[in-house]
Amino acid sequence: MITGIYPGSFDPVTYGHLDIIERASKMVDRLIVGVLVNSTKTPLFSMEERVRMIEDLTRNHGNVEVKSFGGLTVNFARECDATIIVRGLRAVTDFEYELQLAQTNKVIAPDIDTIFLTTNLKYSYLSSSTVKEIASYGGAIHEFVPEEVEKQIKLKYKNIK
Repeated sequence: MITGIYPGSFDPVTYGHLDIIERASKMVDRLIVGVLVNSTKTPLFSMEERVRMIEDLTRNHGNVEVKSFGGLTVNFARECDATIIVRGLRAVTDFEYELQLAQTNKVIAPDIDTIFLTTNLKYSYLSSSTVKEIASYGGAIHEFVPEEVEKQIKLKYKNIK
């Protein structure tokens, strides 16, 4: 059984993330979406909220699980018995950083491979940071995130102001 992980902060989960989840889930027997607890970022959503959103949006994928984690991605992969780390690439600028991570991970964990999935062209410009910035100014984000996520983002910004 091939297990892969797709790690990220997913703050918030976007259509770009969901596209990678959909495609990666067809390549492995089991895909674990790893929601990263990143101490260097101040997230809009709590880890529990991000996990719940992704669980709700991937409920129909029988081989997708969602878990939170902190620390090294390769350690999380080992805990999950994963042999593949899935990473999405939007642009060439992502590639250099992601390649460094993949090579470093390969030194730390030679038994775990990283695969890169290029994003669907219609999401190549999309990032969680962009979505949050647009939403913070009251802009429309319905083209970037599912309706359920949009409602939660708007509620967060309404409560912040």
